[in-house]
Amino acid sequence: MSLLFKNLRVHQVFGANTDVGKTMLTSALVRASASIYERVYYLKPVSTGPIEEADDEHVKRYIGANADRLHASCLYRFSEPLSPHLAVKLEADKGQTEILVPSDETFVQALASRIHKNASAAKSYSHMYVETAGGIHSPTLSGTTQVDSYRSLFLPTIVIGDSRLGGISSTISAYESLILRGYIVDSILLFKDEYYRNGEYLTPYFAEKGVDVATVDPPPPRLADPSANFAATEQYYRDLVPPSQEGVIFDVLSHLDNCHSQRIEELNSMPGRTLDTIWWPFVQHGHFKSAEDVNVIDSARGDFFTVYNGHRRPDSEKSTSSLLEPQFDGSASWWTQALGHANPILTIAAARAAGRYGHVMFPGATHLPALNLAERLVRDGPGKGWASRAFFSDDGSTGMEIALKMALRVFAMKQSPPLDMADRKNLGVLGLKGSYHGDTIGAMDACEEGVYTCEWHNAKGYWFDPPYIAIRKGEVHITVPQSIIAEHSTDEIILDSLSQAYAVNKRLDSPLASIYRTYIRRTLCRLQEKENPVLAALVLEPLVMGAGGMIFVDPLFQRILVDSVREGESSRTLPVIFDEVFVGLYRLGMETCGPLLGVNPDISVHAKVLTGGLLPLAITLASNEIFQAFLSDNKTDALLHGHSYTAHPIGCEVANETLKMLTKITTSEKWQSMKAKWATSEDSDPAVFSVWDQNFVETISQLDHIKEVMTLGTVLAIKTRDDTGGYRSASAQTLLKTVVAAANGDLPNAFGMHFRTLGNVAYFITNLNTPSETIRVVEDKIWFALSNTSS
Repeated sequence: MSLLFKNLRVHQVFGANTDVGKTMLTSALVRASASIYERVYYLKPVSTGPIEEADDEHVKRYIGANADRLHASCLYRFSEPLSPHLAVKLEADKGQTEILVPSDETFVQALASRIHKNASAAKSYSHMYVETAGGIHSPTLSGTTQVDSYRSLFLPTIVIGDSRLGGISSTISAYESLILRGYIVDSILLFKDEYYRNGEYLTPYFAEKGVDVATVDPPPPRLADPSANFAATEQYYRDLVPPSQEGVIFDVLSHLDNCHSQRIEELNSMPGRTLDTIWWPFVQHGHFKSAEDVNVIDSARGDFFTVYNGHRRPDSEKSTSSLLEPQFDGSASWWTQALGHANPILTIAAARAAGRYGHVMFPGATHLPALNLAERLVRDGPGKGWASRAFFSDDGSTGMEIALKMALRVFAMKQSPPLDMADRKNLGVLGLKGSYHGDTIGAMDACEEGVYTCEWHNAKGYWFDPPYIAIRKGEVHITVPQSIIAEHSTDEIILDSLSQAYAVNKRLDSPLASIYRTYIRRTLCRLQEKENPVLAALVLEPLVMGAGGMIFVDPLFQRILVDSVREGESSRTLPVIFDEVFVGLYRLGMETCGPLLGVNPDISVHAKVLTGGLLPLAITLASNEIFQAFLSDNKTDALLHGHSYTAHPIGCEVANETLKMLTKITTSEKWQSMKAKWATSEDSDPAVFSVWDQNFVETISQLDHIKEVMTLGTVLAIKTRDDTGGYRSASAQTLLKTVVAAANGDLPNAFGMHFRTLGNVAYFITNLNTPSETIRVVEDKIWFALSNTSS
């Protein structure tokens, strides 16, 4: 919803405190703009108190000779001179009218609509000022503080500083509150005070930060006689905004205009500069032929990017539409986002730890953010009931490297006698075809040959071709691969519901379970007879293999596979690793996959959602048996793995805050309501559910050009009918290309979409707190794209 126009320079005015002269100085800016341009707009979103004392009335009263150029308005007006959240409540309590307190989304949308309207009406370059109420953290109508409520608009900001005693502190604090939330502060404006002289301190202080500070003479004291007061105030504005168009206020206007034009110029230059200097991951640069192909992200908030589209519009010089458009982050930024972009709670947690610690050396030491996180994950989180230790690293791939080192060491030590180093180098892993554990060399070696592997890759192990679950023509299917078909009469099994498919314990005595068990045991016996490689660990992505194509593995197969590698003599059992980097921490609707599968791992890896998508951090959890294998008096027996930023306090503190928020979300009435929608007559409390609408999922699965659809939790995967298939296919991208563009950026809910594909599989992922209304709009866009494409 962030807005930027070529023809309309919009600035939002925040006050460092109440009664700092915000309206007086905004009026001066408006008056100066009106003396230069054909139109100037002033918007007061919320006004409280008598109409004659309203800020918009003050602006109109002192506009001077150019009143016909001013368009001043107020969106919400209340008669009681109280904070907006109290004024609206009091108005409702009076019972005079039926008042529905607008949500932050409704409130901001009303502001955005008014700004769009003004931009469309502006015949030539114009200015607009949006004046907030009270101080920086004064509440809006909903009770949310202004600095958070207005953030999605991402308007460049003017701060009216405080010239009074204590004003240095309040001005700097206001600025830092804005910066913490990503605002662009273009100017600080305040009155001169001969006694406190705050401007003398603040000017060089902010100069070092590249922020312009301007000071002006204070207004005359308010006079009791209205006529005399008007005359004195009018004279003040005449002196401050002279007909010569010279002086401090006009210097500020020039500076704000320069900031506006420089921002547009920078955004317009970014695609070309990017193509000249950046090497993207997972991108074939040969497909990017021009600057128009580059997605320029100006900011992000909640579920959305704000993208610059001026470089894609031939008519942008003449256009009155915003150069910025909202774009739904359909991949949750590579599966990391869980609580929305720029979440202020997480931002403040990061700042809190950065201010207290920065980064500190971790081996042999501890600090509270790391200790709290380790205890939470081991005792009450994914490791509850089986893990004893938490090992910190930086991302999912290195977390998996650590897990592999742990597992291979344990297996080698269990052999009688323990394996020597030469034999250890030949150890391999057991896994599933289509698995992916990251792009570091060791993590790649734990997968079979594929599109992600590199020249040094040396696949070490064996990978089962797994059966998987999908919805076809509205029915839940289990597809059994050719390698198992010999054990079964058909390669397709139809179940009544997803709940039935994921009721693993109930399915353990089914005929299919017996077939899986026989097949797996027979295969393992055959593999044990081979000399190389010796299989030393089972490595699984529980339930869903993400990068391999969003493969929703039959959980019964994974359960029996875990049970099978744990049978027999202790020296021959394999440590089990769960790679929950993608699927863990409620991405699929559950904190961890172990309870659903009915088995716990020996080692598990967690990342991505762990920090709410704010910054990288990974945790490898391990059982006590794993830990004991590295315990001795010899330092070289230790787990000699780490990186410079191990357990960095900022990541740990953000992770702790994320886990608190996840608990609140997943125990909420809204979460339970979403879960209940997937209940069946046989299962009122389903083990699995989705934030996506069940009817929508089943309906798109009926389309002729869609092979299958599948969903769990926040994940939706759509597989097209494509004979070529595979990662190299472009069919999913082509089929859904119309969802990318916004239908009309000036309308509510008119947003574009960013999404990723894995060959002929398109996937969409929401945050855990994405509003249901947003998901419904996304579903409509997907349905429109799919239903209007010929098969």
